[in-house]
Amino acid sequence: MPQVTYIEHDGTEHRVEVEEGLSVMRGAVDNGVPGIDADCGGQCACATCHVFVDEAWSARTGSPDEQEESMLSFAATAQPNSRLSCQITVNGELDGLVVRLPEAQH
Repeated sequence: MPQVTYIEHDGTEHRVEVEEGLSVMRGAVDNGVPGIDADCGGQCACATCHVFVDEAWSARTGSPDEQEESMLSFAATAQPNSRLSCQITVNGELDGLVVRLPEAQH
């Protein structure tokens, strides 16, 4: 199974295996990673699963679509490498993916 590393704002790392086909958000929620609220349950209807994708992985995770861009506008700390983790589907190419969590979800 692909591994995803979630890095909390304070630097605490959580390396977890995420089943292919699941979202990066679901991997965090299912493994108790703090900092991913996922209030809408992964429907791209909030911005509480906001993450920063490490630059080395941005091409493989793709770009946000129009709906995701709209939701990211509600994230207080959005940056060019911001994504909603519910919109990133884990596959073999993402084995080793690193995402960083904002200080708080808004």
